[in-house]
Amino acid sequence: MVPGIVRGRGSLSPAIAHPPSHPSSWARAMRKPLCSRNRKPRPPDKRAAAAAFRPIHRPRLSSAVSSKVSYRRRGLRASCHEDRLSALPDDLLLLILKRLDTRSVLATATLSKRWAWLPRSLDALDFRVSNILPARYYRCIRIHAKTADYTHGFAVDLNMLRANIERYERRAMRAMTSCINNFLDVDDDQDRGGLGLRSVRRLRLEFFTNHCSSGIHRLIAKAADSWGVEDLEISLVKSTFQKHYAHSFPHHGLCNNPRKSQLRSLKLSGCYIPPLKGFHALTTLVLQNLPRSTPNAAYEAIFTLCPQLQTLHLKSCKLHEGVVAVHAPQSEIKQLIMEHCWFGQIKLYALPMLESMAVVETMVSYKLSSFPYLTHLNITFHCGVGKTRFIRIRNDYDLSDYLGGTPGITDLIIRFTGYQRWFKPWSPTLLLPKLKRLLVADVPSSWDVSWPRLLIEAAPCLESLHIHITPWEEEPHDDISWQPSEFRHNQLKDLVIIGFQGTERQIYFVNFVIKVSTSLQLVSLYKNGHVQDRGHWDWDMLSRQNQWVNEEKVKILNHIADSASCTATLIQVVLE
Repeated sequence: MVPGIVRGRGSLSPAIAHPPSHPSSWARAMRKPLCSRNRKPRPPDKRAAAAAFRPIHRPRLSSAVSSKVSYRRRGLRASCHEDRLSALPDDLLLLILKRLDTRSVLATATLSKRWAWLPRSLDALDFRVSNILPARYYRCIRIHAKTADYTHGFAVDLNMLRANIERYERRAMRAMTSCINNFLDVDDDQDRGGLGLRSVRRLRLEFFTNHCSSGIHRLIAKAADSWGVEDLEISLVKSTFQKHYAHSFPHHGLCNNPRKSQLRSLKLSGCYIPPLKGFHALTTLVLQNLPRSTPNAAYEAIFTLCPQLQTLHLKSCKLHEGVVAVHAPQSEIKQLIMEHCWFGQIKLYALPMLESMAVVETMVSYKLSSFPYLTHLNITFHCGVGKTRFIRIRNDYDLSDYLGGTPGITDLIIRFTGYQRWFKPWSPTLLLPKLKRLLVADVPSSWDVSWPRLLIEAAPCLESLHIHITPWEEEPHDDISWQPSEFRHNQLKDLVIIGFQGTERQIYFVNFVIKVSTSLQLVSLYKNGHVQDRGHWDWDMLSRQNQWVNEEKVKILNHIADSASCTATLIQVVLE
């Protein structure tokens, strides 16, 4: 470039000889080393000089460079002064607000009059005390949990730490109650102002139980009586130092007029069961973490006072000592889930419309003949509290008591575990004539894995058999002595085993399935993997690739090939 000329954007201007206008830039220039200030100029580049003096077409340059720069600058200035978010239509703004928590949504009402009524159009509200608790609260919780192991030594004042945790919880509940009351007051003013009643379909509440729960009851009653809420979830958070906790509703229950309520789904966690009589639209009920002091009559009343229920889920409920007797011939319950309910026992006598049932680690007594429409069954049961070398348990239970008695089961999930097999490997009365899909999961590796042969012989229409074996520290024992059988299976098409280690009993079971199945097409044997549940009555078998030693792989395939060669159809065997 020619000395004395500075090349700009689209123009040529003479170099400025005076110092920079800003003092700081001038000071920075003077702080340069003397060698750099006194350095001789480089010889001019002829090509650069020629390019500098070449004629420039200003309109084309302005359209190519200057217009882009000015456009960007104008856009930046416009974005600083123009409220482009408020320029969006209401539909887009509501989509944005739906992705925020309720606390942040209500805070947008202070922006303008237009933003004040936008939250009123939302059909879902979520009030959670966890959104109010500060990060210091959770830090105190972690420190208190570690003091049991003396991680921090004796330098932590436990009494002061506990007082801080309890103070955070009280302040959070006071703030949440104040927020709810202010929200309801504004809503009442808007109702009187002629804006119409709010319409809310889903309401979620999470709180600590204390004397500040009056606003919670007011919000629930308002939602059920006036807003037409259809999905209501009430969760009580257990306080850190509260041993016995449960939330009680007022004597009138959730609302003042349950017959006009549109409530369809209700979930209660850590609460006593309120009066549910009159909620004719209620079809789904979930009860979780109910206290042990809940009387058994309250559970029994659910089946009789709410005959329109179609789905009932009992989870982690501490049943009172005694028996919860269920005799509801008028009940319309189609799905019944009972999981991890301790201490008591549930006896099912009559549920005529039941289609799907899941019993997970719960003492339930039933006769499947009482459920003529039952098609999906999930049973998880663990028997035995000690190892076999110390405590020997009974192994004469009949599987027909758990699986027999109904001809309509099509999908069956079984998880029978324990240190020792606790049931007999034969059952003359067991019959599953319509069973098509069977999952036998969490089979202890110490058991004889061939025990599902009993189920295969009882299910002539079985099409898919999946088995999942889990490693146990006990050595394999108690092999089953099977009698020769002329049984032939004409429907089974695929066999999948996850946790396959190539043991003698595992290979025996695979060979048995291959010999008796005339329509078998695929045998998949995976060394590593797991079962992923999809709900309570469906699943996916997820495998992980494993590199078998060539000698082991060839040996296993040779044992299986002897049985596969005797079949009339071609069978594909996958070993990974």
